[in-house]
Amino acid sequence: MVAAGVPGQRGVVAAGHAVSAQAGADVLRAGGNAVDAAIAAMLAAFSCEPLLTGLGAGGYMLVLPPGGEPVVLDFFVAAPGRGGAGPAQPAAPLIPVSVSFGDAVQVFYVGCASVGVYGVPAGVATASARFGRLPLHQLTSPAAALAREGVELNPEQAYVVEILADLVTSTPEAAALFAPVGSLLGAGDVIRQPELADALELLGAEGAAPFYTGEVAAAVVSWLAARGGAVGAADLAAYEVIDRAPVRAGYRGREILTNPPPSAGGILIAQALTMLDAAPPPVTVAALIAVMQRTQAARTAEFLEGLDDPEFVAGLLPKGRLGSTTHVSVLDFEGMACAVTCSNGASSGVVVPGTGMHLNNMLGEQDLNPLGFHRHPPGRRLPSMMAPTIVLRADASPELVLGSAGSNRIRSAILQTILRVIDDGLRAREAVQAPRLHFENGVVFTEPGVDVAAVAAVGCEHAAFRARNLFFGGVQAVERDCDGCFWGGGDPRRGGAAIVVDG
Repeated sequence: MVAAGVPGQRGVVAAGHAVSAQAGADVLRAGGNAVDAAIAAMLAAFSCEPLLTGLGAGGYMLVLPPGGEPVVLDFFVAAPGRGGAGPAQPAAPLIPVSVSFGDAVQVFYVGCASVGVYGVPAGVATASARFGRLPLHQLTSPAAALAREGVELNPEQAYVVEILADLVTSTPEAAALFAPVGSLLGAGDVIRQPELADALELLGAEGAAPFYTGEVAAAVVSWLAARGGAVGAADLAAYEVIDRAPVRAGYRGREILTNPPPSAGGILIAQALTMLDAAPPPVTVAALIAVMQRTQAARTAEFLEGLDDPEFVAGLLPKGRLGSTTHVSVLDFEGMACAVTCSNGASSGVVVPGTGMHLNNMLGEQDLNPLGFHRHPPGRRLPSMMAPTIVLRADASPELVLGSAGSNRIRSAILQTILRVIDDGLRAREAVQAPRLHFENGVVFTEPGVDVAAVAAVGCEHAAFRARNLFFGGVQAVERDCDGCFWGGGDPRRGGAAIVVDG
């Protein structure tokens, strides 16, 4: 059983940027709980990681209250088209953008046709009202100041701007933010978003309503309608945060809580852990690749179409045990755990003037639309890989809280971090920094440090990255050891940071 706690420690925050982590840590020092800190860090990330997240994004928050039941708040992006006869068909085309990670290339589709119904304003307001201790305006004010004053791009975020150069210059509005003098912002340059600051202050003062039925919603709908987008007033007005019971899986005497369907990532992680739990540690490279092969093979058209069917999902769960993006993980001294993953996709390039809204491109993300674009029925949540996760000890106390960015690599990044902590006994920081591999479409991708001979023995095509790379995700993890001490790991692949809060 975990000890009651270390005197003076209030908790630990891990986030995708040092400034975001500091925002969460400041809230813990001010008497806020884990959810308050997670919200503050997430809001700060809108300025620190401006292409990965924002008010026009969507996400999931997994909350474990002290002594209470865990719940996932689903505020992910929904398909538009309410009021129509079927899936929405935007008048505008999807615009392809090729993004090079150096040793791999991925195609994203952007523009107004890629924009889905955003959920972040509703998610923030709901989480704060239900689980937070501090008033929402106290959380939005520091984030608004960051947006107004500006934040220097660190090397990792400058790299994101660089590889998304075609996207951030695809519209005059996006270029005004990311290439204001005709050339891309680089490391050390300051990005300022005064309209985002106004929007954050509005969120703090009035909650989510203006973004769904008020002046911001009207501006977004008008802007998209004039440019062939599909999101309409009925889509925004009908949007709601959904409570979901987390998927549960057993592993090495622990219980894993993660994101349930209709999201796909959590159930695939749970399946992988269940398969690996059948053999004693350590998990070999061959066993890890084999499990990744099996979980990818499971992601069939039938699987994706069945994620909304409770009976179909129940059949996926063995013996009933399983019950561009940024992530924040928080544990506090009272025992509350919070994991929130939020994503704008690659971003759409669509910035709505006067609103502070840079909208998502989830309708153009191939990973979320593997059966084809614009096929989801109106109102359906897209089947994301995002998987905020909590690992519980046998006494039900939270041991590890984590999540990741990284598109289709999210599930492999989270899986390997859990293995490093539980099987290898690493602290969160070392587990996050450990080299990763990923299997997809017959290819094993590896970072330096992975046993290449073991990979070669599997017989798959091998793509070796020459350096650690954000392609392999961005895990932010926090843990509490059996003595009650807090530990944290921010992923260096994406400029992450972790802060243990004293005092």
